[in-house]
Formats: sequence, structure tokens, C-alpha cells
Amino acid sequence: MNPPPRPRLDRNLVHRFGIVAVLLIISGLLAATTDSFATAANLTNVARQVSINGILAVGVTFVLLTGGVDLSLGSVVALSGVACALFAHPGEHALIVPLAVGLLTGGACGLVNGLLVTRGGIAPFIVTLGMMTVARGLALILSGGKPVANMSPALTDLAGDLGPVPIPLLCFGVVALASWLFLSRFRLGRHLYAVGGNEPAARAAGVSVPRVKLFAYGLCGLLTGLAGVVLAARITTGQPNAGQAYELDAIAAVVIGGTSLSGGIGSVLGTLLGVLLIGIINNGLDLLSVSSYYQAVIKGVIIVGAVWLDRRQARS
Repeated sequence: MNPPPRPRLDRNLVHRFGIVAVLLIISGLLAATTDSFATAANLTNVARQVSINGILAVGVTFVLLTGGVDLSLGSVVALSGVACALFAHPGEHALIVPLAVGLLTGGACGLVNGLLVTRGGIAPFIVTLGMMTVARGLALILSGGKPVANMSPALTDLAGDLGPVPIPLLCFGVVALASWLFLSRFRLGRHLYAVGGNEPAARAAGVSVPRVKLFAYGLCGLLTGLAGVVLAARITTGQPNAGQAYELDAIAAVVIGGTSLSGGIGSVLGTLLGVLLIGIINNGLDLLSVSSYYQAVIKGVIIVGAVWLDRRQARS
């Protein structure tokens, strides 16, 4: 007589709530070992820091759900910030102009990525790796290799507070909520899951796979442009060297949050938890005065570990 199958409840609970438990444990340890972690000033700083990575992570979630990837996030952040700053000098344009320029710059980069992937048939890794280099070069060309300063107070105020809440956190919250509603309530959101889960089956069911992928890359680029604008407002300059390795933190947060690199599995809620975990780890390492060299090693281990867990879950 064969033994009864082992229950899968524990595995499901770990998969669903494990990241919350890790988040609480790490927060508790940092609160116990540092004097400043649990202060209002530090938590507000964490909220500002995670906002930019959060916007990027939500955007790249759409791409990863289709089975793609975007390695150009950091460079597009820099390009969008520089483009925004060039139109944000005091007295030259209304606030809507630099905002639109930054968003459209990011959106255009995303659409180029999407077109090369869908129409050109080039692997997303190669396309976005090329865009990473091109966007960084364009940012340096437009800025002359120097930060674009003298930005209007109207734009830099976007990095301020609305009452007790940082405006960048509000932007992240709106983006996350709208994305959650889109993926859970709209047909195109379900098509993103279908394309990533089984592209031939989705195509056979009448889903326009190229359009779905183009939408994912375009939206990712648009949100990357928003992150670039928020970052430029925060540092009060359009910095052509900004955004270095931002794509690593964003993709790590998404994968840690449960989105599969193979596509078809993931959620905005998981991405939100992954962003918080990455943000708290970064903040904790700074508070503990861990060298930036060691921080790079730790982040690399986290990324590899997240991918390993993703592959292990895919085989189970």
C-alpha cells in the first residue's frame, strides 16, 4: 500500500507568507541592533528610497510576466532625468512640459525595446542590453557629460511631502494600485499572464502576442521615465550617471516577490513586498556601516538566491 501524499499546505504557506516573515524578522533585528532604524526620520527616508525602485519594479513586473526582461532600466532613468531637467529651468516652461518630456522619453525607449523584440525577433536580453548602452550614451550627449542643474522649484517640489507623506511614495502607491487593478480586472492584464504562461496557447486562443509584449515594454518604459523624473527632482539635477545598477535591485525585488523569470506567474503585491525587503536591507546595511564593497557582494548573493529559488519552484 502506497503511503498517502504529503500535504502541500506548508509549502504554500511558506511561498505566500515567507517574505512577510523575513521582512518582519529583519526589521526586528535592525530595530534591536541600531538606534535609528525605527525612528520616524529613517522610516521616511526608507519610504523615499523604495519609491523609485518600487516604480521601476512594478514596470518591469509587466515585462517579466510576458517572459521577457529589461536590463536598460538604470540607463533610461538617467536619460529621462536629463531630458526632464533640460526643460525644467525656472521661467521657461510650465511644469507639465518637463514631466511630459521625461515620461515620453522613457516610454519611447520602452517602445523601441518592444518593437525590436516583437518585430525584429531579437532576444529581450540583447535588445535591452543594447538599450542600456545607447540610453546612457544619449544621456551623456544631451548633458555634455555634466549634471543638468538649475531646475525649477515646481519640479524639485515633487520630491517633497504632501502633509506627512512623501510625494514619491504617493506616486509609487498610485502606480502599484493602478497596476494591481489592471492585472486583476482587465482583459489585457489576463493576456499578459497568458502570453508568459504559454505563448503558443495564447496565440492559438486569439491573443495578439506582439501587441501584448509591445504594451508591456512600452508601459515599463513609461514608468521608468516616471522614476527618472522623481529621481531628478530628488537630487535636484539631471544626472547622466544616475541609475547605475538600478535594474538589478528592481528585478531582484520582483523575483523575490514571486514573479517567475519564465513568465506567467507573479503579482504586484509580491513585487511590493520584494521592494520593501530590498529597501530595508539596503537601509540596514547603511545603518550598520557595512562597506559598499560588501554591500555589492550581499546584493549579488540575494539576486542569485532569488533566481535559484525561482528555478527550484518552477521544477517542483
